[in-house]
Amino acid sequence: MATKSKGNGAKEKSGLEALSPFELKDELIKAAGGGASARPANLAMLNAGRGNPNFLATIPRHGFWQLGLFAMRESERSFAYMPEGVGGFPQRDGIVERFDLFVRENKGQPGIRFLAGAVSYVRDQLGLSAGDFLYEMCEGILACNYPVPDRMLKLSEIIVGQYLRREMIGKHPFVGEFDVFAVEGGTAAMTYIFNTLRENFLIKAGDTIALGMPIFTPYIEIPELNDYRLNVVHLNATVENNWQYSKKELDKLRDPKVKAFFLVNPSNPPSVKIDDASLEYVAEIVKERPDLIILTDDVYGTFADNFVSLFALAPKNTILVYSYSKYFGATGWRLGAIATHRDNVLDRALAKLPKDEKKELHKRYESITTEPDKLKFIDRLVADSRTVALNHTAGLSTPQQVQMVLFSLFSLMDTPDAYKSALKRLIRHRKRALFEEMGVPYGEGDPNQVDYYTILDMEYMGEKRFGREFVDWLLKQVKPNELLFRLAEEARVVLLPGKGFGTPHPSGRVSLANLNESDYRKIGRAVRKLTEEYVQRYNEATGKNLDPAAVNK
Repeated sequence: MATKSKGNGAKEKSGLEALSPFELKDELIKAAGGGASARPANLAMLNAGRGNPNFLATIPRHGFWQLGLFAMRESERSFAYMPEGVGGFPQRDGIVERFDLFVRENKGQPGIRFLAGAVSYVRDQLGLSAGDFLYEMCEGILACNYPVPDRMLKLSEIIVGQYLRREMIGKHPFVGEFDVFAVEGGTAAMTYIFNTLRENFLIKAGDTIALGMPIFTPYIEIPELNDYRLNVVHLNATVENNWQYSKKELDKLRDPKVKAFFLVNPSNPPSVKIDDASLEYVAEIVKERPDLIILTDDVYGTFADNFVSLFALAPKNTILVYSYSKYFGATGWRLGAIATHRDNVLDRALAKLPKDEKKELHKRYESITTEPDKLKFIDRLVADSRTVALNHTAGLSTPQQVQMVLFSLFSLMDTPDAYKSALKRLIRHRKRALFEEMGVPYGEGDPNQVDYYTILDMEYMGEKRFGREFVDWLLKQVKPNELLFRLAEEARVVLLPGKGFGTPHPSGRVSLANLNESDYRKIGRAVRKLTEEYVQRYNEATGKNLDPAAVNK
């Protein structure tokens, strides 16, 4: 084992410690697969480093395929005299009646009941035309036309907006309307927002932004690129404070040098939502700093209890980013949304730019509108996503928008939150299994815990269980990534390094979404075995008599 430890240390010195955690994951996977022929056949690799869930929403997917069959019938009504397989666009007239016939003919098929209910919900609860909705969905799923409008299909934007209201705002008072831009997942949203902020002089090289730490790694890496070269202030949430920001940390936002504040809520990787008091505190700071730009990435909000986004409390200052990937098990669909209030700090900042910068932007956007100076920030996002010159072909593909709409309607129609409750129950059972096998308390009782991920904080957990002296000894003996490599090589368990997300202590991120409950028990046993080995080595080296199975009650 000492030989392995030295080997792992050499790996770290060779430059692996500089890798993004998502790149280091590949090295850990290699380590977990190394010498596989010498292992028992039933010892499979347990990759808890992926955030991709192993569950997905089936009902709206069934609805998607049934809608596709109906849309094909609609298409084949045209050019029926041609045997070469030529169809036409769906026809608006009579589409509701033909849909009702399709539903009756296919009664009992998976997805039909949901699809019929979705049309009824759109008509009766949202007050939209069932015919217009069906026509938009059929044309969209056939992908026979450009996305028009390019920001998002008209009724699709309304429906997705209603979903965001329910899941991100809830019962919190919200004044005004917001616009939605459908994008290729949360990663595209990040890319577009950073780029358009820069192109429109809202952030410039040398400007200062704040990051709520720990955070999804690209938020750390993008500001450092030559494209941006931003100064970064960290607002640190800590495990000692249950992963909440203290008022002292949030007060960093009062500095007028801080142009923007980017955060993930609930956090990644601690998977804890910001508590109500902190949200209110940020909202108070925004009142003092009406120029502050906020980006809140709330992809995990739908796993939380009673979630309220910062977008609800400070809507005019906040860009909302949401992705459908995790909650609906749809990472491959690449479905995301950006939302901005129609009265927002971004548009006000654009109006206040110096004349020379306005002149440059006028020229940038003059090919797509007769009034480029009045072009809203969110529509600049759309144009910039296609380098402006290709604005006429901008927009998320229409089948993707259709699936996004069906996911949204599935949630809106699920008034008892049965699907949400099932997912929360699933991942929380997995967390309990992991911690039980590690021999440490599960940590129930914090209403802000979301549990999509969990952080195994080596320093914090080690000190609570075995004391500071043991932790100091351990940190001198091993590098943090060495423990991850040992788990990979000896137990075929892959975790991501928490340091890569900006955690203050050496730690490992465990995704609770992508393996089965029995797998988390195996991971827990592997972590416990490794811990007990180091406690035993500590006892031998120091003459102490720590109990390797000690549990902090």
